[in-house]
Amino acid sequence: MNDFLTILAATCTGIAVCAFLLLVFSILQKMELDKKMEEETTQNIPVLIKIFLPLTPNVRPLARHEVFTTLRKQADDLLMMGGFSQQINGEDFIAVRILLFFVGILLMLILAFSGHIIAGAAVWLCLYIYPGAWLRSAVNRRHREIMKALPNVLDLLSLSVEAGKDFLNSLRDVLARRKTDALGEELNRTFKEIQLGKKRITALRDLVNRVRQSDLTTVMNAIIQADELGVSIGNLLRIQSELLRSKRFTRAEKMAAEAPVKMLFPMALFIFPAVLLILMAPIILQALAMF
Repeated sequence: MNDFLTILAATCTGIAVCAFLLLVFSILQKMELDKKMEEETTQNIPVLIKIFLPLTPNVRPLARHEVFTTLRKQADDLLMMGGFSQQINGEDFIAVRILLFFVGILLMLILAFSGHIIAGAAVWLCLYIYPGAWLRSAVNRRHREIMKALPNVLDLLSLSVEAGKDFLNSLRDVLARRKTDALGEELNRTFKEIQLGKKRITALRDLVNRVRQSDLTTVMNAIIQADELGVSIGNLLRIQSELLRSKRFTRAEKMAAEAPVKMLFPMALFIFPAVLLILMAPIILQALAMF
């Protein structure tokens, strides 16, 4: 009987080890498949989400439930705005969030039974909040990158157009000579869509709907209107570049004016008590010594 239990335990252990190795191999294979795609983009998915991506097929039926319809739509929009739509879709993202939710509950229970209830709740909360917070942060970072790069790209396009080239050739030359960034990725995708036969106005509108960054939307709408009305694009690009620079300087002045107000709370919470302690400590010690 003991020999049978030993053999059974060894068999179960071997099966568990094989299953774990297969899981690790599938994760590594998934990362290898995504490597070529990530080499073409500046946006990379965090390792924590990559680890759970191979497990998403098991949770997709739950992620497809109508309860998560709004969340799937929001996830698809944010992934598209953040440049991740070719790497992960909204359904898989919701599936990863569900997996992290249950893993967080499991870790919380383990830590709670070991006497660390607060730590377990903190771990669960972090795993629950992290995917959404990361995605919104990535979208905001991408929008800021596009906002900073747009005036320079418009200057180069206006110079090239005014030199006699058409808009598409100017765009191709500018993209070829610039380092790849968020704006370059989106413009390069639009340029390839136009090369494949999509109308220029349609491709520019798709760019606006895909990125949804206010400055880029303004510029693309102006280019679409100029294309429809037959207005010179060179002068329009130069005007848009000057307007964006003026808007950026105004935004910088506003942020500089808001800085003292934002610094007030940390100063009152951290700096002022330390200064007060340094000034009042000798007086308090002398008073205590007298009494």
